[in-house]
Amino acid sequence: MNQQNIAAFVEQRWDNSILPVLADYIRIPNKSPAFDADWQANGHMDKAVGLLRQWADDAGVDGFSSEVVTLPGRTPLLYAEVASTGGAGTVLLYGHYDKQPEFDGWEPDLSPWEPVIREGKLYGRGGADDGYALFGSLTAIAALQAEGKTHARCVLLIEGCEESGSYDLPFYVDLLKARIGDPDLVVCLDAECGNYAQLWATTSLRGMLPGVLEVAVLTEGQHSGAAGGIVPSSFRLLREVMNRVENPATGALLPALYVEIPDYVRTQLSSVASVLGDGVIERFPWLPGVRPETDDPLELLINNAWRPSLATVGLSGAPTVDNAGNTLRPATQAKLVFRLPPTLDADVAASTVKAELEREPPLGAHVRFELDTPQSGWCAPPFAPWLEASIDRASQNYFGKPAKRMGMGGTIPFMKMLGDAYPNVQFLVTGVLGPKSNAHGPNEFLEITTAKRITACVAQILADHASRADPARVL
Repeated sequence: MNQQNIAAFVEQRWDNSILPVLADYIRIPNKSPAFDADWQANGHMDKAVGLLRQWADDAGVDGFSSEVVTLPGRTPLLYAEVASTGGAGTVLLYGHYDKQPEFDGWEPDLSPWEPVIREGKLYGRGGADDGYALFGSLTAIAALQAEGKTHARCVLLIEGCEESGSYDLPFYVDLLKARIGDPDLVVCLDAECGNYAQLWATTSLRGMLPGVLEVAVLTEGQHSGAAGGIVPSSFRLLREVMNRVENPATGALLPALYVEIPDYVRTQLSSVASVLGDGVIERFPWLPGVRPETDDPLELLINNAWRPSLATVGLSGAPTVDNAGNTLRPATQAKLVFRLPPTLDADVAASTVKAELEREPPLGAHVRFELDTPQSGWCAPPFAPWLEASIDRASQNYFGKPAKRMGMGGTIPFMKMLGDAYPNVQFLVTGVLGPKSNAHGPNEFLEITTAKRITACVAQILADHASRADPARVL
């Protein structure tokens, strides 16, 4: 396979076709259903999936067909197929088009819904997470076809509910199971990369346990002078309850949320730590003087990939500080997100956490932990020899450095679903979410050069997949 031709095709397609449409996609505020209760009435999901489908239909991919599949009350799913050009098997390529909410803290010249290209980065919500996935996947296939290279049958699933936990997706997978068939390779472009210098293959994903904890003490707010010292603060009691599941001094969580860490994980992440070094810490925008619990990159990587963590991502029940009167509030709510080790059963963890938070309410307060779609994590099966070699070859060809493997701290529910449904499938999970790319937060960006290189890498891996039965034909 002519690497220069593949790279040139990808470069041209990204510059002339993808970036303008991806910019239009960023302008659509199609927030995931968890963040937009009126998503159906607002119509942003339909507009976004329609934009993606139109580009895909016009992309000039031979043997391509597409359909927007919509079940009542569920976010639309873009389903597409590309006929085989001679390769055996089926490759399933996955992405999502729904987005996180705006968040605050965007730089003055940036915003979530207005794309800006600056210093090789495309800023705006959803470009990197995960709007580019469809574009990158189809461009990789088109590049192979332009070179006359063989690829297998390809199926693309682009969902609209990932940022809400993918609760719509199982219904679509069940509906389309016969059409999807039995994939033997899954390509997912929704993951992190440790740096922008090489290809990163994700080997595990943590699970996720979101929920809202509420502590209520009154039916209505009361003057803090009249009630203070008699009525307990709902915020204080919420802190007391949270201390049952999280040590406030160390951040350690309930022992039941930990698992034994395999030896291969330490070996794998030790190699990553030697490459990233202090970059494990420096990739985040720390305030002066703030530091992590340890400065050991290996331990931090293990914490992120294989140990549980807790983030309080939202608070309700209180006015903003500039509008806060001297009132003892009736209740406090906190949105909690537990990240769980890859091998921990999320439903078991959910039952354990809920029971611990709700048991023996302090001072008779009304305590409730409302769960929201627990998601178990995922571990990739060992790479087949052909895929192991192909990942390294692709990274060397298009990045000029060897590939790296590591677990990722985030969650992609579809990977666990696929791994359970197809135990013999191989996975390439990778992405552009590298240092400071800040998916979910302010100033999210897509590093354009990295996206182009990953697109070319996917083309290489699809070609190698088509040649895998005959090592002499691997390109």
